[in-house]
Amino acid sequence: MKQLKNIAVALVLFVATTGFVNAQSKIAHINVSELLAEMPEMKAAQAELQKLQETYRADIESSMTELKNKYTQYSNEASSKSAEENEKRAQELQGFERNIGEAQQAAQQELAKKQAELFEPISKKAKEAIEKVAAAQGYDYVIDATQGGGLIVAKGPDLLTAVKQELGF
Repeated sequence: MKQLKNIAVALVLFVATTGFVNAQSKIAHINVSELLAEMPEMKAAQAELQKLQETYRADIESSMTELKNKYTQYSNEASSKSAEENEKRAQELQGFERNIGEAQQAAQQELAKKQAELFEPISKKAKEAIEKVAAAQGYDYVIDATQGGGLIVAKGPDLLTAVKQELGF
């Protein structure tokens, strides 16, 4: 019986200690999207992506104009050509359309790949700065306060200013 009482007391002390330790955890929050948007590296990366996107758009628009011109030319000449040649031209136009569609898909894939390539080191740098500031200020947990990120109440300290200082802007 005495052993059972000792186990019960130990269990109560363990639960109380665990609750006390958990109550000591320091929590802060930061809007990671806002931080990333304000980083100079992100602005440069977005400008590079915009430039690449404009290049792809110009190439595709050029191909579309060429397709439109061929379609107009072939339509105007259709009455003077044989049915066999008109069929051959129609297939040529369809192949050209297919190539444009493939070029659009390839451009989207290249843009996504380039975005991931550019944003990964920026995200890593931001994460490292957040971790450094959180450790320096003694925070156990930092919650992302980006809208839709799951944070409902933000009464704790916001680390955005401190992390921006750590990053030098």
